[in-house]
Amino acid sequence: MAGFRDFREIVAWQLSRDVRLLAYQLVKQPDVARDFKFRDQLLDASRSAPRNIAEGFARYQHKEFAQFVRIAKGSVAEVLDHFIDAVDNGYLPPADFPRHEHACKKALAAINGLIRYLETTPDAPKKS
Repeated sequence: MAGFRDFREIVAWQLSRDVRLLAYQLVKQPDVARDFKFRDQLLDASRSAPRNIAEGFARYQHKEFAQFVRIAKGSVAEVLDHFIDAVDNGYLPPADFPRHEHACKKALAAINGLIRYLETTPDAPKKS
């Protein structure tokens, strides 16, 4: 992809990673660590977003990359739902939720911007 040499330079990846790090902090809490299904689902969703952006970056066409970014968007939305569930189950204090929600919304905004870019920008010419 023109402009980026490494997926770690992409803001959407960076913000998705921030969401993943918040999930890592949450699952360290004893109550969450014992809720195996919740813990595993939260970790899987939080790892999926940056992973899909990285994988899509390695694709040659913007359309294909955009499909991976759409999957990342769904994963961040799923993580937000897990954070809401964490509040409902007493795993996350309500006062801490706005920080988690804000991180997800920032990641979603960046992801939406990346999708828009990929859908409106032509692919780089192929090198012979």
